[in-house]
Amino acid sequence: MLLTLEGRIAKLEGFVGEMKENLEVVKGHTTGLDLGKYQLKGQVLDTLNSNIEDMRVAFNSILDKLTEWDDALESVLMALKKQIEELKGELITPNASHKMIKGCSRISTVQLILPFKCPQPASGFLIQCNSVDTAISLWWEAGMLFSVFREIGLNEKETNLLLGKNPTLRSTSLDRIRARVLALQSVGINGFALYRLVIKCPSVLIAEEIDPVISFVRDDLEGKVEAAQLERLFITTEARFLLGFAQKVKLLLHHEVPQEKIAHVLNNANLNKAICCNSVEELERTIAFLKPYHGIEIIVRRPAILNYDLDSQLIPKIRFLEELSGGDANATGTVLRKLPAILSYSLEHMESHVDFMKSYVGLDDREIFKIILVFPNVVSASKERKLRPRIEFLKQCGLNSNDIFKFLTRAPLFVALSFEDNLAHKLGFLVKIGYEYRTKELAVALGAVTRTSCENMQKVIGLFLSYGLSCEDIFYMSKKHPQILQYNPGSLEEKMEYLTEEMGRDVSELLTFPAFLGYKLDDRIKHRYELKKKTAGTGMSLNKLLSESADRFSTTEQPKSLVND
Repeated sequence: MLLTLEGRIAKLEGFVGEMKENLEVVKGHTTGLDLGKYQLKGQVLDTLNSNIEDMRVAFNSILDKLTEWDDALESVLMALKKQIEELKGELITPNASHKMIKGCSRISTVQLILPFKCPQPASGFLIQCNSVDTAISLWWEAGMLFSVFREIGLNEKETNLLLGKNPTLRSTSLDRIRARVLALQSVGINGFALYRLVIKCPSVLIAEEIDPVISFVRDDLEGKVEAAQLERLFITTEARFLLGFAQKVKLLLHHEVPQEKIAHVLNNANLNKAICCNSVEELERTIAFLKPYHGIEIIVRRPAILNYDLDSQLIPKIRFLEELSGGDANATGTVLRKLPAILSYSLEHMESHVDFMKSYVGLDDREIFKIILVFPNVVSASKERKLRPRIEFLKQCGLNSNDIFKFLTRAPLFVALSFEDNLAHKLGFLVKIGYEYRTKELAVALGAVTRTSCENMQKVIGLFLSYGLSCEDIFYMSKKHPQILQYNPGSLEEKMEYLTEEMGRDVSELLTFPAFLGYKLDDRIKHRYELKKKTAGTGMSLNKLLSESADRFSTTEQPKSLVND
């Protein structure tokens, strides 16, 4: 029996030797496979930088080799499995007399079989071989992903850095990323703008909330929202706040923001503040509050109003203006329509201007609001650089609080024009034609010419001088009718030519009635002169001819005919 056992042990040792040789073969194939993997990776990267056709040829060649290795490994492992099964059958016998030997054999079997559980890693190699296509596919997608980022404008270093900080991009479908890039390009975000957007906000390539916004802008708004505005929106807004974008824009349309103006509104508002971070209810409240003040018109003219918080900004400022007006919501709305940007100033700024007008000028709320109603930009004028020195000038000219109020309602541009580039030159012209410094006449004349340019004023004075009038005559006329210095010189010349040539009057008659130059030539002067000269002759008074109202002029009784029937 011992001889038989020794024979079997010898046979077993022979099998073990053969199996070691087979394992060496497996290791050789494994080493070859690892080498093939490195070669494959190198070839894939090389072919990605060349052309697609070369890559396909390389892949096919490598796949053929890997298939051969796979088949060879599978044959070897099948043979090993068969030999192990045979070995197990020989070691375990049914004879009861072999129990002790069987126990010893079980120990030996454990010691011998354990190494042969390396078929597990061997089958792992099989799985690797069978997964070569998957690995190649992953390397292919990785290469194509780099290609996509290269098309956007990122170099390899920037791409690696981006993928390192945003690992989700690696696991995102290449088709999905490509589709998102095309969608962004469809609304005008391309070139450097697309590169900048991806660098600053990589999630723009994968966030699901972005697709509805792009579709709405492209399809419903016909792509009229500026690409730069959309870029700012995606960079500054968390993706979750993009939900409901279309609903909120449609709410503006529902409240009668014109369809042709909606793109203008969106392009000139902060979309993050005005739309995305505002709930539908809050946006509804804002529109409802502004409605009595011509809200939609104000929004269209100044879309940035939607950026302001309703409770902390809009309500306090508008209530302040309304209280200043004495509770006149319509007048307050007129101020807002004239200058919607008045709401961009802080409440403290507006209060300080009102306090200045009260304390330094001596005006009350009603008078201050009347000035704001005529010229809302008075709120934007600097108190120290413009308001204080201009009011001081008027005081030096002898104007009291009531005079200053009337002056500012008639010539509000006085507080806004540049002194060096405008008012100083006009003061020089007025002084040259005879006005004295620091007089009410000078202040009135200066107020009259605030609506004209220095060049126009100079041409008017030159025209009067060319018709033989002196500086004293111009001074006299402008005192009686200050507006003559702001009239259009071309229109003045036509009227003076008609006066002297068609009507046969002397230009000196303008000293008596300079307001003649303020009437329309065709509708008033020519029309009335042609009617009256037939009955009253050509020597009629210019004042009487032109100053009568239209109703009285048309009902004036015509003299009866002196000729008998």
